Amino acid sequence: MEIREGIFGEVNGQEVKIFTLINGSGMELSCINYGCTITKVLVPDQNGKVENVVLGFDSIEEYINHSPFFGCVVGRVAGRIANSQFELDGITYDLPNNEGVNHLHGGDHGFDKVIWDAKVEKGADELKVIFTHKSSDGTAGYPGNVTVSITYTLNNKNELDIFYHATTDKKTLINLTNHSYFNLSGDLKRDILEHELTLKSDHFLKLSDSLLPTGELEAVDGTAFDFRDGRELKDGVQSDHQQNKLVGGGYDHPLVLSTNREEEICLIDHQAGRKLIVETDEPSVVLYTSNMMADDFEVRGVTARKYLGVCLETQHQPDAIHHPTFPSILLDKDEEYRTSTKYRFSVM
Repeated sequence: MEIREGIFGEVNGQEVKIFTLINGSGMELSCINYGCTITKVLVPDQNGKVENVVLGFDSIEEYINHSPFFGCVVGRVAGRIANSQFELDGITYDLPNNEGVNHLHGGDHGFDKVIWDAKVEKGADELKVIFTHKSSDGTAGYPGNVTVSITYTLNNKNELDIFYHATTDKKTLINLTNHSYFNLSGDLKRDILEHELTLKSDHFLKLSDSLLPTGELEAVDGTAFDFRDGRELKDGVQSDHQQNKLVGGGYDHPLVLSTNREEEICLIDHQAGRKLIVETDEPSVVLYTSNMMADDFEVRGVTARKYLGVCLETQHQPDAIHHPTFPSILLDKDEEYRTSTKYRFSVM
Protein backbone atom coordinates (compact mmCIF):
# COMPACT_ATOMS: atom_id res chain seq x y z
CA MET A 1 0.00 0.00 0.00
CA GLU A 2 1.24 3.44 -0.87
CA ILE A 3 0.37 7.13 -0.49
CA ARG A 4 1.67 9.74 -2.91
CA GLU A 5 1.47 13.49 -2.33
CA GLY A 6 1.87 16.33 -4.80
CA ILE A 7 0.78 19.84 -5.77
CA PHE A 8 -2.43 20.07 -7.83
CA GLY A 9 -2.53 23.83 -8.28
CA GLU A 10 -3.10 27.10 -6.48
CA VAL A 11 -6.14 29.10 -5.35
CA ASN A 12 -5.71 32.70 -4.19
CA GLY A 13 -2.06 32.07 -3.36
CA GLN A 14 -2.75 28.85 -1.44
CA GLU A 15 -1.39 25.54 -2.63
CA VAL A 16 -3.88 22.81 -3.44
CA LYS A 17 -2.47 19.38 -2.62
CA ILE A 18 -3.32 16.05 -4.21
CA PHE A 19 -3.16 12.71 -2.44
CA THR A 20 -3.17 9.35 -4.21
CA LEU A 21 -3.90 6.25 -2.15
CA ILE A 22 -2.91 2.94 -3.75
CA ASN A 23 -3.94 -0.37 -2.20
CA GLY A 24 -2.70 -3.87 -2.93
CA SER A 25 -5.80 -4.94 -4.86
CA GLY A 26 -5.71 -2.77 -7.95
CA MET A 27 -7.56 0.29 -6.65
CA GLU A 28 -6.38 3.89 -6.51
CA LEU A 29 -8.11 6.90 -4.97
CA SER A 30 -6.98 10.46 -5.75
CA CYS A 31 -8.31 13.45 -3.84
CA ILE A 32 -7.41 17.09 -3.32
CA ASN A 33 -7.78 19.33 -0.28
CA TYR A 34 -9.88 21.79 -2.27
CA GLY A 35 -13.35 20.75 -1.15
CA CYS A 36 -12.11 17.28 -0.08
CA THR A 37 -12.67 16.54 -3.76
CA ILE A 38 -12.28 13.00 -5.08
CA THR A 39 -10.72 13.46 -8.52
CA LYS A 40 -10.25 9.82 -9.57
CA VAL A 41 -11.20 6.32 -8.47
CA LEU A 42 -9.38 3.64 -10.46
CA VAL A 43 -10.74 0.09 -10.21
CA PRO A 44 -10.51 -3.02 -12.42
CA ASP A 45 -13.30 -4.32 -14.65
CA GLN A 46 -14.19 -7.99 -15.11
CA ASN A 47 -11.16 -8.43 -17.39
CA GLY A 48 -8.78 -6.75 -14.96
CA LYS A 49 -8.57 -3.48 -16.89
CA VAL A 50 -8.10 -0.60 -14.44
CA GLU A 51 -10.03 2.56 -15.33
CA ASN A 52 -11.47 5.66 -13.70
CA VAL A 53 -15.10 5.42 -12.50
CA VAL A 54 -15.83 8.99 -11.29
CA LEU A 55 -16.14 12.31 -13.09
CA GLY A 56 -13.42 14.84 -12.40
CA PHE A 57 -10.76 17.15 -13.79
CA ASP A 58 -6.98 17.29 -14.00
CA SER A 59 -6.61 21.00 -13.13
CA ILE A 60 -7.81 23.26 -10.35
CA GLU A 61 -8.91 25.83 -12.93
CA GLU A 62 -11.45 23.38 -14.35
CA TYR A 63 -12.88 22.73 -10.90
CA ILE A 64 -13.24 26.46 -10.29
CA ASN A 65 -14.74 27.25 -13.70
CA HIS A 66 -16.85 24.22 -14.56
CA SER A 67 -17.44 21.77 -11.73
CA PRO A 68 -21.06 20.88 -10.91
CA PHE A 69 -19.86 19.72 -7.46
CA PHE A 70 -17.77 16.85 -8.92
CA GLY A 71 -16.50 14.61 -6.10
CA CYS A 72 -16.57 17.21 -3.33
CA VAL A 73 -18.00 17.39 0.17
CA VAL A 74 -20.92 19.81 0.24
CA GLY A 75 -22.02 21.71 3.33
CA ARG A 76 -22.69 23.04 5.82
CA VAL A 77 -25.99 21.66 4.54
CA ALA A 78 -26.37 19.42 1.49
CA GLY A 79 -29.29 20.07 -0.81
CA ARG A 80 -31.67 23.00 -0.97
CA ILE A 81 -32.95 25.23 1.84
CA ALA A 82 -36.22 26.93 0.95
CA ASN A 83 -36.12 30.71 0.53
CA SER A 84 -32.51 30.75 1.79
CA GLN A 85 -33.48 31.15 5.43
CA PHE A 86 -34.38 29.23 8.56
CA GLU A 87 -35.29 29.93 12.15
CA LEU A 88 -33.60 28.60 15.28
CA ASP A 89 -34.76 29.48 18.80
CA GLY A 90 -36.65 32.52 17.53
CA ILE A 91 -33.78 33.89 15.46
CA THR A 92 -34.05 34.04 11.66
CA TYR A 93 -30.87 33.26 9.74
CA ASP A 94 -30.51 34.46 6.14
CA LEU A 95 -28.36 32.48 3.74
CA PRO A 96 -27.02 33.41 0.30
CA ASN A 97 -29.36 32.33 -2.48
CA ASN A 98 -27.41 30.57 -5.23
CA GLU A 99 -30.28 28.77 -6.97
CA GLY A 100 -33.11 31.17 -7.61
CA VAL A 101 -34.50 32.20 -4.23
CA ASN A 102 -33.12 29.05 -2.58
CA HIS A 103 -29.83 28.09 -0.97
CA LEU A 104 -28.04 25.06 -2.44
CA HIS A 105 -25.19 22.93 -1.02
CA GLY A 106 -23.94 25.57 1.43
CA GLY A 107 -23.95 28.44 -1.06
CA ASP A 108 -21.35 29.75 -3.48
CA HIS A 109 -18.67 29.61 -0.77
CA GLY A 110 -19.55 26.32 0.88
CA PHE A 111 -17.26 23.51 2.02
CA ASP A 112 -16.64 22.53 -1.62
CA LYS A 113 -14.72 25.82 -2.14
CA VAL A 114 -12.57 25.56 1.01
CA ILE A 115 -8.91 24.55 1.05
CA TRP A 116 -8.89 22.08 3.95
CA ASP A 117 -5.97 21.15 6.18
CA ALA A 118 -4.91 17.58 5.46
CA LYS A 119 -2.74 14.82 6.84
CA VAL A 120 -2.19 11.20 5.84
CA GLU A 121 -1.94 8.02 7.88
CA LYS A 122 -0.58 4.72 6.62
CA GLY A 123 -1.44 1.46 8.36
CA ALA A 124 -0.75 -2.17 7.56
CA ASP A 125 -4.17 -2.72 5.99
CA GLU A 126 -5.51 0.76 5.25
CA LEU A 127 -4.59 4.24 4.10
CA LYS A 128 -6.18 7.48 5.29
CA VAL A 129 -6.43 11.12 4.35
CA ILE A 130 -7.88 13.25 7.15
CA PHE A 131 -9.21 16.67 6.15
CA THR A 132 -10.05 19.30 8.79
CA HIS A 133 -11.61 22.74 8.65
CA LYS A 134 -12.89 25.35 11.10
CA SER A 135 -15.92 27.23 9.83
CA SER A 136 -16.44 30.52 11.67
CA ASP A 137 -19.68 31.69 13.22
CA GLY A 138 -21.69 33.50 10.57
CA THR A 139 -20.00 31.87 7.57
CA ALA A 140 -22.57 31.79 4.74
CA GLY A 141 -25.09 32.98 7.32
CA TYR A 142 -24.92 29.88 9.52
CA PRO A 143 -24.54 30.19 13.30
CA GLY A 144 -21.77 28.59 15.33
CA ASN A 145 -18.05 28.03 15.11
CA VAL A 146 -17.99 24.54 13.59
CA THR A 147 -15.00 22.20 13.51
CA VAL A 148 -15.29 19.55 10.80
CA SER A 149 -13.19 16.53 9.88
CA ILE A 150 -13.62 14.26 6.87
CA THR A 151 -11.67 11.01 6.70
CA TYR A 152 -11.19 8.99 3.52
CA THR A 153 -10.03 5.44 4.28
CA LEU A 154 -9.00 2.94 1.59
CA ASN A 155 -8.38 -0.72 2.42
CA ASN A 156 -7.29 -3.82 0.52
CA LYS A 157 -10.89 -4.96 0.04
CA ASN A 158 -11.37 -2.13 -2.48
CA GLU A 159 -13.50 -0.29 0.05
CA LEU A 160 -13.58 3.46 0.47
CA ASP A 161 -15.02 4.57 3.82
CA ILE A 162 -15.93 8.23 4.30
CA PHE A 163 -16.34 9.32 7.92
CA TYR A 164 -17.78 12.74 8.77
CA HIS A 165 -17.40 14.42 12.16
CA ALA A 166 -18.36 17.89 13.40
CA THR A 167 -18.78 19.87 16.62
CA THR A 168 -20.12 23.37 17.24
CA ASP A 169 -20.15 25.98 20.00
CA LYS A 170 -23.70 27.11 19.11
CA LYS A 171 -26.78 25.32 17.83
CA THR A 172 -26.57 25.07 14.05
CA LEU A 173 -27.41 22.92 11.03
CA ILE A 174 -25.18 20.17 9.63
CA ASN A 175 -25.94 17.72 6.82
CA LEU A 176 -22.88 16.61 4.86
CA THR A 177 -22.46 14.35 1.86
CA ASN A 178 -19.98 13.49 -0.85
CA HIS A 179 -21.10 14.54 -4.33
CA SER A 180 -19.20 12.09 -6.52
CA TYR A 181 -20.59 11.31 -9.97
CA PHE A 182 -20.10 7.61 -10.74
CA ASN A 183 -19.79 6.01 -14.17
CA LEU A 184 -18.78 2.35 -13.94
CA SER A 185 -18.20 1.95 -17.69
CA GLY A 186 -14.64 3.17 -17.09
CA ASP A 187 -13.05 6.34 -18.49
CA LEU A 188 -16.50 7.61 -19.55
CA LYS A 189 -16.87 5.18 -22.47
CA ARG A 190 -20.67 5.24 -22.12
CA ASP A 191 -23.31 7.15 -20.20
CA ILE A 192 -25.03 5.66 -17.15
CA LEU A 193 -28.50 4.98 -18.59
CA GLU A 194 -27.90 1.22 -18.78
CA HIS A 195 -26.43 1.05 -15.29
CA GLU A 196 -28.63 -1.14 -13.11
CA LEU A 197 -29.49 0.22 -9.65
CA THR A 198 -30.88 -1.83 -6.79
CA LEU A 199 -31.98 0.25 -3.82
CA LYS A 200 -33.77 -0.80 -0.65
CA SER A 201 -36.37 1.96 -0.46
CA ASP A 202 -40.16 1.86 -0.24
CA HIS A 203 -40.73 5.62 -0.49
CA PHE A 204 -39.32 8.70 -2.18
CA LEU A 205 -39.90 12.36 -1.39
CA LYS A 206 -42.16 14.25 -3.74
CA LEU A 207 -40.60 17.48 -5.04
CA SER A 208 -42.15 20.87 -5.72
CA ASP A 209 -41.58 22.80 -8.95
CA SER A 210 -38.51 24.38 -7.29
CA LEU A 211 -37.14 20.87 -6.55
CA LEU A 212 -37.71 21.17 -2.80
CA PRO A 213 -39.34 18.33 -0.85
CA THR A 214 -43.03 19.01 -0.33
CA GLY A 215 -42.94 16.84 2.80
CA GLU A 216 -45.04 14.14 1.15
CA LEU A 217 -43.79 10.55 1.04
CA GLU A 218 -44.71 8.71 -2.15
CA ALA A 219 -44.76 4.93 -2.37
CA VAL A 220 -42.43 3.60 -5.06
CA ASP A 221 -44.86 0.84 -6.07
CA GLY A 222 -45.67 0.90 -9.76
CA THR A 223 -43.27 3.74 -10.55
CA ALA A 224 -39.79 4.16 -12.02
CA PHE A 225 -38.69 4.92 -8.44
CA ASP A 226 -39.05 1.25 -7.45
CA PHE A 227 -35.49 -0.08 -7.41
CA ARG A 228 -36.12 -2.86 -4.91
CA ASP A 229 -35.63 -5.59 -7.52
CA GLY A 230 -33.20 -3.59 -9.66
CA ARG A 231 -33.86 -1.51 -12.76
CA GLU A 232 -31.89 0.44 -15.34
CA LEU A 233 -31.57 4.18 -14.81
CA LYS A 234 -32.97 4.88 -18.26
CA ASP A 235 -36.38 3.84 -16.92
CA GLY A 236 -36.60 7.19 -15.16
CA VAL A 237 -35.66 9.08 -18.31
CA GLN A 238 -38.34 7.30 -20.32
CA SER A 239 -40.96 7.53 -17.55
CA ASP A 240 -44.13 9.58 -17.96
CA HIS A 241 -44.32 10.09 -14.19
CA GLN A 242 -44.67 13.79 -13.42
CA GLN A 243 -41.84 13.64 -10.88
CA ASN A 244 -39.40 12.21 -13.44
CA LYS A 245 -40.41 14.86 -15.96
CA LEU A 246 -40.12 17.62 -13.35
CA VAL A 247 -36.35 17.18 -12.99
CA GLY A 248 -35.68 17.11 -16.73
CA GLY A 249 -36.13 13.40 -17.31
CA GLY A 250 -34.52 11.07 -14.78
CA TYR A 251 -33.94 11.49 -11.07
CA ASP A 252 -32.99 14.21 -8.59
CA HIS A 253 -34.91 12.79 -5.64
CA PRO A 254 -34.36 11.72 -2.04
CA LEU A 255 -35.23 8.08 -1.51
CA VAL A 256 -35.82 6.97 2.07
CA LEU A 257 -33.73 3.92 2.92
CA SER A 258 -35.59 1.02 4.48
CA THR A 259 -32.43 -0.48 5.99
CA ASN A 260 -28.83 0.47 6.79
CA ARG A 261 -25.49 -1.30 6.56
CA GLU A 262 -27.08 -4.14 4.58
CA GLU A 263 -25.93 -3.57 1.00
CA GLU A 264 -28.85 -1.17 0.63
CA ILE A 265 -27.51 0.43 -2.57
CA CYS A 266 -26.03 -1.53 -5.48
CA LEU A 267 -24.97 -0.06 -8.83
CA ILE A 268 -23.85 -2.32 -11.70
CA ASP A 269 -22.55 -1.78 -15.21
CA HIS A 270 -23.03 -5.20 -16.79
CA GLN A 271 -20.92 -4.50 -19.86
CA ALA A 272 -17.82 -3.66 -17.79
CA GLY A 273 -18.80 -6.08 -15.05
CA ARG A 274 -18.16 -3.52 -12.33
CA LYS A 275 -20.28 -3.38 -9.19
CA LEU A 276 -20.51 -0.71 -6.49
CA ILE A 277 -22.12 -1.47 -3.13
CA VAL A 278 -22.93 1.52 -0.91
CA GLU A 279 -23.70 1.10 2.79
CA THR A 280 -24.49 3.97 5.14
CA ASP A 281 -26.03 4.95 8.48
CA GLU A 282 -27.86 7.86 6.82
CA PRO A 283 -31.67 7.77 6.48
CA SER A 284 -31.83 8.64 2.79
CA VAL A 285 -29.96 8.90 -0.48
CA VAL A 286 -30.42 11.58 -3.12
CA LEU A 287 -30.32 9.91 -6.53
CA TYR A 288 -29.24 12.35 -9.26
CA THR A 289 -28.68 11.26 -12.84
CA SER A 290 -27.01 14.51 -13.97
CA ASN A 291 -30.13 15.57 -15.88
CA MET A 292 -29.09 19.22 -15.71
CA MET A 293 -25.42 18.90 -16.62
CA ALA A 294 -24.34 21.52 -19.14
CA ASP A 295 -22.53 20.57 -22.33
CA ASP A 296 -20.19 23.56 -22.54
CA PHE A 297 -17.11 21.92 -21.00
CA GLU A 298 -15.11 18.71 -21.23
CA VAL A 299 -14.44 16.01 -18.67
CA ARG A 300 -11.02 14.57 -19.48
CA GLY A 301 -11.59 14.80 -23.21
CA VAL A 302 -15.26 13.85 -23.16
CA THR A 303 -17.88 16.53 -23.77
CA ALA A 304 -20.06 16.89 -20.70
CA ARG A 305 -23.72 15.99 -21.18
CA LYS A 306 -26.80 14.78 -19.41
CA TYR A 307 -26.61 11.28 -17.92
CA LEU A 308 -22.82 11.12 -17.97
CA GLY A 309 -22.71 10.28 -14.26
CA VAL A 310 -24.94 9.28 -11.35
CA CYS A 311 -24.73 10.66 -7.82
CA LEU A 312 -25.66 8.62 -4.75
CA GLU A 313 -25.68 11.31 -2.07
CA THR A 314 -26.20 9.64 1.31
CA GLN A 315 -27.57 12.20 3.76
CA HIS A 316 -30.47 13.39 5.86
CA GLN A 317 -33.45 14.58 3.87
CA PRO A 318 -32.97 17.96 2.14
CA ASP A 319 -34.62 21.06 3.66
CA ALA A 320 -35.17 19.11 6.88
CA ILE A 321 -35.18 22.32 8.93
CA HIS A 322 -38.56 23.17 7.40
CA HIS A 323 -40.08 19.70 7.86
CA PRO A 324 -40.44 18.61 11.50
CA THR A 325 -41.34 15.05 10.42
CA PHE A 326 -37.92 14.59 8.76
CA PRO A 327 -34.91 13.37 10.79
CA SER A 328 -33.33 16.41 12.43
CA ILE A 329 -30.20 18.11 11.08
CA LEU A 330 -29.74 20.25 14.22
CA LEU A 331 -26.39 20.05 15.99
CA ASP A 332 -26.11 21.53 19.49
CA LYS A 333 -22.95 22.57 21.29
CA ASP A 334 -22.90 19.48 23.51
CA GLU A 335 -23.33 17.06 20.62
CA GLU A 336 -21.15 15.42 17.97
CA TYR A 337 -22.12 14.95 14.35
CA ARG A 338 -20.93 11.51 13.26
CA THR A 339 -21.86 9.61 10.13
CA SER A 340 -20.16 7.37 7.59
CA THR A 341 -20.71 5.79 4.20
CA LYS A 342 -18.81 2.89 2.68
CA TYR A 343 -18.29 2.30 -1.05
CA ARG A 344 -17.18 -1.22 -2.01
CA PHE A 345 -16.04 -1.87 -5.58
CA SER A 346 -15.98 -5.37 -7.08
CA VAL A 347 -16.70 -7.26 -10.31
CA MET A 348 -19.56 -9.52 -11.31
